[in-house]
Amino acid sequence: MRTIIIIALSCLILSPARADEGMWIPALLNKYTIEEMQKAGFKLSAEDIYAINRASLKDAVVGLGREGQPFSHSCTGGIISDEGLVITNHHCSHSMIQAHSSLEHNYLRDGFWARDKGEELANPGITASILSRVEDVTEELLAAVATKTGEEREKALKEAIARVERAAEEGTNTRASIKPYFNGTRYFLSIFKIYRDVRLVGAPPSAIGSFGGDTDNWTWPRHSGDFSLLRIYAGEDNEPAAYAPGNRPYKPAASFKITTRGVQEGDFTMVFGYPGTTREYLPSFAIEQLVEVDNPSKIKIRTAKLDVIKRAMASDELLRIKYSAKAANVANAWKKWQGEIKGLTRFRVAEEKRELEERFTRWAAGKPEREGLVEQYRRLYAGRRDLILAWNYATEAGTRGAEVMNLIATLRRRFRELPDTRDLAAYRASLQETVDAFFKNYDAATDRQVLAEMLRLYNSAGLDEQWIPDVVKFPDPPGGHERLAADLFARSSFTDPARLSRAISRLDARSAERLQREPLCRMQEGIDRFAEQLRGSLSEIQGQLDGLDRAWMVALMEMQPERHFYPDANSTFRVAFGKVAGYEAMDAIYYKPNTTLAGIMQKDNQGIPDYNAPARLKELLAAAGNVPVCFVATNHTTGGNSGSPVLNADGHLVGLNFDRAWEGVMSDYAYRPEICRNISVDIRYVLFIIDKYAGANHLVGEMTLVE
Repeated sequence: MRTIIIIALSCLILSPARADEGMWIPALLNKYTIEEMQKAGFKLSAEDIYAINRASLKDAVVGLGREGQPFSHSCTGGIISDEGLVITNHHCSHSMIQAHSSLEHNYLRDGFWARDKGEELANPGITASILSRVEDVTEELLAAVATKTGEEREKALKEAIARVERAAEEGTNTRASIKPYFNGTRYFLSIFKIYRDVRLVGAPPSAIGSFGGDTDNWTWPRHSGDFSLLRIYAGEDNEPAAYAPGNRPYKPAASFKITTRGVQEGDFTMVFGYPGTTREYLPSFAIEQLVEVDNPSKIKIRTAKLDVIKRAMASDELLRIKYSAKAANVANAWKKWQGEIKGLTRFRVAEEKRELEERFTRWAAGKPEREGLVEQYRRLYAGRRDLILAWNYATEAGTRGAEVMNLIATLRRRFRELPDTRDLAAYRASLQETVDAFFKNYDAATDRQVLAEMLRLYNSAGLDEQWIPDVVKFPDPPGGHERLAADLFARSSFTDPARLSRAISRLDARSAERLQREPLCRMQEGIDRFAEQLRGSLSEIQGQLDGLDRAWMVALMEMQPERHFYPDANSTFRVAFGKVAGYEAMDAIYYKPNTTLAGIMQKDNQGIPDYNAPARLKELLAAAGNVPVCFVATNHTTGGNSGSPVLNADGHLVGLNFDRAWEGVMSDYAYRPEICRNISVDIRYVLFIIDKYAGANHLVGEMTLVE
């Protein structure tokens, strides 16, 4: 098998690259992609992008994450000054801005601009990872599992990964992460420096940073000034350090130069970042299940939740602040799932994959290691169908439905620590911090209505009886589901901050047990127990699918040596390249690739919160002229690429990636160059807002501007 993998990957490396599609590993650009990039217009070398022994563009790219999960990069950022100034999306910093906001200082509504470094705001738990190097460790890891299968293989692989990561970190101030590529047929080790002092420097008001809101999310044309500014701080030695007032701005090895020349249709563009997850090599059965079962069930549940939250936000300004980030988080995937269904259906992706599988079946005839792979996929996905539907209800309607369910789950886990806790006072204080953080942006009345909707959905979803946990079987409760939810909330300590704080202040083993006997807690526990059962069944199937995916990947490479394969995204450092281009969204509808400030004024509607442009912006329009705002290009991006620097052929910053066009959002599963577009805010609009709108020209002064 290892020999086959090496042969297949050799074919991969020798295959010709095609512009637009793919998320490439910068460390391997010299082997197979840089020539195609240069043919497309790129003027630099592979070493200018990625180098170990000298500064390169990779040193200016930042992966944003959280302590405890620094390698699950939620967003990307770019360093734009020699004092650690980082630019990323407004929506990437939304939770930070919200955490610092109040009715007195509503930074979401009004924006925030630090006048000097002393006013920059700390963000505990936020990390900024900067890549040092990447190494191929495939041979060592595959050797460790060469004679093993099933669970034994997975255990040996995890042990080998942990061993290699520890060895890479030993004696250094770095962190190591190994992730699989090509369905686990290849492995790369990434070495990072992870900075733990990240401060908020500037952010436009949401009326600029989120202009268009949920209405425009995942769509083009866009007019969002979706950017914010952070700063990385380090210790005196410029190395990672925990937050401290005496920390100094980080001195990067490289920072991006910013061009004021702008972009035009046909211009080369390149996106750096940490794309989250793509699944380009799934079989037809997976696509069918996604379109028919998985996405529709999640959309239905989130629609009900969003309806409740939006009514609450419309009723009260404080609730709008509290639930702004939450609503955006719920709506983001909700709208994306709808676009995926539309795109996968429109472009007949399942049908195309079935045609490939039919060709594969003919090719595999008489090849013992290849025959039967398609039939195995058919059987496994058939067994997964009911399980994934039940799982979506248990998680989306259960554990992630009403917010209080998540709080209960967290506290139940923490209660298990109590018998072994020596310092009870410190333990109680830690629990109280968790409770305080939860209730800061919580409204019990809203959450109660969400719970009522989730219970109603669970009992009207058409699920077979076996897939509904007993604790939520209330098809027709007296007084309806609203009365049931109200009763559960009234009888619970977990929905009342004062009652819960009193309970925590005198918490011991006996009182913790009493809390867990409350009806709402028993409901959460029942859902959690049922979800664990589902997780076990799904994990068993997924384990078989993982092995099948590896065999499928190798077989496809063997069958199609001329085809250009690229690794799925896995939250590791990648580069994508393409060009600025408009597109035909549907028959007779063609979208140009650029938008301007005039479009904001055309959309402006003071009666619609998503389109409520600030008065100051309108004043500036008359004096500034038609400033460019956003543009679309053919770069292959996904979640995690939010905030990614977008560069031109000279490697200069021209924009900031923040979204994809809805018609082509299925690109996580099937990229189509004629329809798939990434959306970026034009750096000229960013500079305009910082300088003219905010008057923060001291920040522009830190940057290196070129024509």
